[in-house]
Amino acid sequence: MPSIPSRQIFIALLAGSAALVVVHSLGRFAYTPLLPLFLGDGLFSLQQGAQLATWNYIGYLLGALLAVAMATPARMRVALPTALLGNALLTLLQGLSEHYPSLAALRLLNGVSNGLVFVLAPALVLEWLAQRQRAHLSGLVYLGFAIGLLLAGWLAELPATLLHGAARWWPMAALALPLALLSAWLLGRLHLAPRQISASATTSPLFDRASTPLFLAYAGAGLGYILPMTFLPTLAQEHLPADHSLISGAWRWTALACVVAVPLWNSLGARIGDRHALLANYLLQTVGCAAPLLWPGATGVLLCAALVGGTFIGTVFLTQRLARSLQPHQGPKLSAALIALYGGAQLLGPWLAGLWIGAGGTLTQSFALGVGALIWALAWTCTLPSSASHSSPAGASS
Repeated sequence: MPSIPSRQIFIALLAGSAALVVVHSLGRFAYTPLLPLFLGDGLFSLQQGAQLATWNYIGYLLGALLAVAMATPARMRVALPTALLGNALLTLLQGLSEHYPSLAALRLLNGVSNGLVFVLAPALVLEWLAQRQRAHLSGLVYLGFAIGLLLAGWLAELPATLLHGAARWWPMAALALPLALLSAWLLGRLHLAPRQISASATTSPLFDRASTPLFLAYAGAGLGYILPMTFLPTLAQEHLPADHSLISGAWRWTALACVVAVPLWNSLGARIGDRHALLANYLLQTVGCAAPLLWPGATGVLLCAALVGGTFIGTVFLTQRLARSLQPHQGPKLSAALIALYGGAQLLGPWLAGLWIGAGGTLTQSFALGVGALIWALAWTCTLPSSASHSSPAGASS
């Protein structure tokens, strides 16, 4: 194994982690703790808030699919810094807009740039590490996203009484812009050997008897996790007294659970096998999504925050590893299919929630949709061949 300075590895991981903080933590999921504040300010209605989330997820799906065509060293040199800096600028522009149509357009464009970066930045870091026989470290990139969730919660909560309306995006932009510049510079220093990032896939079918259940399960996972991850603080506001600590604290518990989940699920998959770990993951995630329905009040909100926040990252890692064990030679085709399924399924959640709320239902009741989707995922995972277990660690997409 060739020697490589640990400082270089740290820089590579920092470059990818900073990118994920900018686009996925601050650009995308900061919307979750900000949503109840926007609603309290009268910036838009709950139904419009669900629609804004849907526009963002549509953009994310488009960006992730576009990233497949950009995944060559030459194209990434242009696409990655452009999308990264553009995403930070869009976060700033959201802080300057009070009109719903312009907010919808900005959330759509934010999703496109997010999808591009969330696929390309980890792919670049993974390939750089793989060329140095350190691919097993690539999963640590996703700690950036997890830690970024904590930052987003604090940046939403601490200045809550000082800002109003769209201006609540300003703290996110103040951190996103310098981080984007730092990440773009560091990513530009990751030079790859002159070969394509992705090995050519074999002609074997992508969907076969072994892999199809995993794809179907992953589609359910995308729909199942997105409702809590979009509406949890708003749900807490619906369930709890106005001064309850969980209205702002629920997102903190979600983020903390997410930070712990990265090493936990990686270790558990290595110990008991990825298939068994994924079954346990889906079971806990289903209970978490159902908790507000089963135990209305603080108990349900806290269980939802801890169990969903502590499992959805594991779902991503374990599914990617299982997919690579079942289809070891598919390369970019495999990654693109998983990204499309997950992204397409998750954009349905806020849209369906918005329809349900518009028809007179409650936000809590809409979580039943997520429960059903996760039961679907659990059932299909049970049908995976028992031989599906481990594969070499690789990057994941969400």
